[in-house]
Amino acid sequence: MMKELILRFPAQLKEAVALAGKAVLTAPSNHLENVLICGLGGSGIGGTIAKEILHGESTLPIDIVKSYSIPAYVNKHTLVICSSYSGNTEETLETFKQAKERDAHIVCITSGGQLLELAKQDGSYVLVPSGMPPRACLGYSLTQILHCLAFYGMAPVHTSHILEAANLLEREQEFIQKEAHLIAGRLKEKMPVIYSTSLHEGVAIRLRQQFNENAKILCWHHVLPEMNHNELVGWSRKYSDLAVILFRDTDEHPRNELRIEICKKIFEIHAGDVIEIYPKGKNAVEKIFYWIHLGDWLSLYLAEMRKVDAMDIKVIDRLKKELSEK
Repeated sequence: MMKELILRFPAQLKEAVALAGKAVLTAPSNHLENVLICGLGGSGIGGTIAKEILHGESTLPIDIVKSYSIPAYVNKHTLVICSSYSGNTEETLETFKQAKERDAHIVCITSGGQLLELAKQDGSYVLVPSGMPPRACLGYSLTQILHCLAFYGMAPVHTSHILEAANLLEREQEFIQKEAHLIAGRLKEKMPVIYSTSLHEGVAIRLRQQFNENAKILCWHHVLPEMNHNELVGWSRKYSDLAVILFRDTDEHPRNELRIEICKKIFEIHAGDVIEIYPKGKNAVEKIFYWIHLGDWLSLYLAEMRKVDAMDIKVIDRLKKELSEK
């Protein structure tokens, strides 16, 4: 099933654009001064990536919460976006409650559950299709977040870029799958260490999460230039069981490009393998969706090579069951 879900990701992006036009969004009672996006896991990564896409475009601060509490600054001038695919994520329900108490303007992105019922009482929500794993619905959530921010005049409209990204992925589907399969073969017996620049950390996090949930492996990520001030020192001996994945972009800051090239020489000495992934696309949205789609295929192929079920999340189900009993 996961294979079919990944295969239709380009179609999901197009569907997500259509769904955005059906969103039930109400005008705020007060002018908006900042944004808080609440969500976890597959429902929360869209907020992280949206913030990075809008880094050079939005003139209002955007913050992310992936826990039970919201910042003290949240008030009637805050747009709070609560994203929970199931609508029953307890952390996100708690942030909704707190945001309501602060009189924030709330928009919910969900497929149903308690969050939808709460949202209907307040009037602003986007309903997305149900019945899929949250990690397979990033196209829905990220598109709706970008749409909401544009609707409230807090960011440019990215509809055309999203549709262009969908067309790009359809054109490059065969190449993406082939590249992902080759990379998966190099990772089969190794633990991935994922590096990106700070403006693309969301893509690195997304790949880490997909490795965790789909391929059932541990890995970690870090960002440049921050890792140059700490983690780089750890690369002082041979780690043949580690494979470094570098997300690269031709639009990197010149100093970051230099840093990556220097670090790559160090990784090539000490790591078991070094893999560079460049995106295709002519703008930030296309490039990010290209990286995401390639990473999704990569995690699936790695799951197949390791002979594990990409859909299985029994450990998370156990956690949720025990939490519900407390």
